[in-house]
Amino acid sequence: MTVPDEWELIEERTEYETGWYDGGYDCLEQPDGNEKRYYWADLPPAVVVVARIDGDVLENTNGGSDASVDGDRLLFVEQYRPTIRETHLELPAGIVEDGESYTEAATRELEEETGFRPTSTALLQEYAVATGVLRHDRGVVYANGLELGERELDNNEFLEVTTVPVDEALDRAREPPANDSTLSALLLADEDGFL
Repeated sequence: MTVPDEWELIEERTEYETGWYDGGYDCLEQPDGNEKRYYWADLPPAVVVVARIDGDVLENTNGGSDASVDGDRLLFVEQYRPTIRETHLELPAGIVEDGESYTEAATRELEEETGFRPTSTALLQEYAVATGVLRHDRGVVYANGLELGERELDNNEFLEVTTVPVDEALDRAREPPANDSTLSALLLADEDGFL
């Protein structure tokens, strides 16, 4: 990270490390000469997966509540978020591990969370999240050609896998409680013609 010439970095301090993210502040001299602390949380990059699955694949797997399915659907997970004390309907997502690309992380996370592995992935967008307080990048990956894989949840993941018809996905994601990663990923996928 670089600081523009009109700003001067006086101090960068990490105040705590959680194993999940680091938190601290930068003390900067602003262009007007005043000093100010800018607090931040530094998180690893994450990926959100817009995964399209053929209804026939769902029927053949017997792996969910979708006994008879017409047309393509998107995979979602429903999970309780202790931080905000709400249960959310979300797209599969997770942290990008060291050395992984966004598409590699998407493939791994999708299989771990849902039990389906894509045969094709495409990075739709990479962007910075909540730049006023976070040092955190996110990638949105479109995945299709899903095949049955092996589900392997982390010890803090308690997820219910569900599907939503492609043409209803954006409307469902906008129903409260809505969340940023699911909405932004679906809007990007829709804009790029994948929904």
